[in-house]
This record gives sequence, C-alpha cells and structure tokens, in this order.
Amino acid sequence: MGMFEGDCILADSEWEELTWVWERTDVPKGCKVEIIEGLITVTPYSAQAHHGLAERVQRRLYGVVPQAWGIYQRLGLAIPSRLGLYMPDLAVVPEEALRTGDGRFVSASRAELVVEITSKATLSNDRTHKPAGYAAAGVPLYLLVDSLAPGGPTITLYGEPQGGVYRVLWAGRFGDPLVLPRPFDLTLGAGEFEVRSRRHPRTAATTTSTGTEITVDTRIESRANRSPTP
Repeated sequence: MGMFEGDCILADSEWEELTWVWERTDVPKGCKVEIIEGLITVTPYSAQAHHGLAERVQRRLYGVVPQAWGIYQRLGLAIPSRLGLYMPDLAVVPEEALRTGDGRFVSASRAELVVEITSKATLSNDRTHKPAGYAAAGVPLYLLVDSLAPGGPTITLYGEPQGGVYRVLWAGRFGDPLVLPRPFDLTLGAGEFEVRSRRHPRTAATTTSTGTEITVDTRIESRANRSPTP
C-alpha cells in the first residue's frame, strides 16, 4: 500500500506508482490513457468507421455469449507482470469480475476474448506489445483487426497462450469467414469486416505527433499555390 506525502506518492511497487499516475492523468477530450510496457500512453479515439466495426462485432457476440458475461468497449484490463493496463476496443469478461474488482480496472486474466482494431496511433502496440501482454495474462483469444495492414485489411486470431506467447489460429483478409472457437462457435465475415468508403475530394494526409490524422484537399491547395495568369 502506498503512502501519500504532499503531491507525491511513496509506492511499494512500480505498478502501484504507474496506476496512481494513470488515474490522475489529465486526459485530453477524445483521448484514452493506457499503460504499455511501463509507459503512460495517451492516444486519440479512432474514426467513426472504427467504432462502427467494433459495434458490428459486438452485436454478433451478444447472440452467443453466456448471460453472465458482458461485452465492453474500452474496459481497463490490468497486466501487472507486463506493467500494462490496456483499454481494448472490445473485451468479453464475466460480469462478476467487474463486481469483485477495485472499480478502476479488471485483471486481464478474467477476459475470455479481446478485440483490438488498429488505428494509425495504436497499430504498433496492437501488433506487438498487446498480444505479448494478453498472452502473458492467459487471455484465451485475441482478435486483431488490422485495417491498416500493408497489403490490405487483415484479421488475425491468436490463441493457445503458452509461456507468454500466442499461436496464430487463423489469419485472413476482410470478408473471409472467420470461426471463433468454443465457447463462442461464431462465424464472422463480410457483414462485420468490410471497408465502408465514401467518395471524397482528392486528399493528402499527414499525421501529427499525437497520431491525429489531418487531411487536406490537394485540389484547393494546388489552386492556391498556382501562379496567377498574367
């Protein structure tokens, strides 16, 4: 148990100190705060298409999970052994785990399935640090929806964690049928994983240091930079 002294905390462990700082981090509007490999990480929430994909998967999962389980968006999952506190896009966790926790977060070991959907700000962690953390916690299934994969959007299902390492159970592209194994026995496919695009002006994108994407209409920019005709 840590002790407070003025504006400081005398913590008994690095984990206790990290969670103390995590709780008191001033979160900018539209952002979330996680602890990843011992670092307090602030990232912006993703675009609407990202949330739409999560909602479609969540809707299908509700049809197969036991009544005593819940499906949560951005529930804090703690992995003290990895100095990690993640807020996944979806987590399937028994409701009882939330009632018996300390109210701040839940042990990741209680999760039955975790889903992460990549964004420009999170793709490195979603592909590397988080699967290592979830495997170390013994989460049975980790579903990575990588809409930013170099060769086009992909889906990877990890499972059978041993020694802090997952085995790839299935890998495919958006639209390929994916079967979540027991206890879910659920097939996900084109209806859940699809790229829903709209027609836009020709644009160029740049990314700020916080991972926020800014898009500029290059047609307007080119006209503005064009030299006036004599």
